[in-house]
Amino acid sequence: MYGCETWSLTLREERRLRVFENRVLRLIFGPRRVAGTEDWRKLRNEELNDLCSSPNIVRAIKSRRIKLAGHVAHMVERRDVYRVLVRKPEGKEPLGRPKRRWEDNIKMDLQEVGRGGMVWIDLAQDRDRWRALVNAVMNFRVP
Repeated sequence: MYGCETWSLTLREERRLRVFENRVLRLIFGPRRVAGTEDWRKLRNEELNDLCSSPNIVRAIKSRRIKLAGHVAHMVERRDVYRVLVRKPEGKEPLGRPKRRWEDNIKMDLQEVGRGGMVWIDLAQDRDRWRALVNAVMNFRVP
C-alpha cells in the first residue's frame, strides 16, 4: 500500500482490491467445518469481516487519501505537490470522458460520509474536524 494516498481508484479497481483481500483472508482463516457433518465450506464475506478486526483495504486507502488531502490543503499553492494534486493541467484535453483525478476521488470520499457539496480545502482548515472526518472514513461500513 506504499503511496496509495495518491492513487486514483476506479470502482472496478476498488472491487478487485476487495476480492483480493477476501481471497487472502480466506487463505489465512481457512475453511470451516459444517456443523453435524464432515463437510467443509469456504467462509462468506460477512464472516471474514467479523473475524478480521481491521477495516478493509479500500477503507484504509480512502482514509489515507483524506489524510493526505488535509496536508495538501495546508500547503502553499506554489508547492509542487499542491500543483500536481489539486490544480487542473494546462493545455488542451484529449477527446472523450475525462480521466478521474485525485481531487475527484477526494470529493467522492467526502460524499460517502455525508460531507459532499462542501469545498474540501476549506473544510480541511479546521484540523480537529478534519481528523474526525478521517476517522469517520476509516470506520464507515460498505457492503
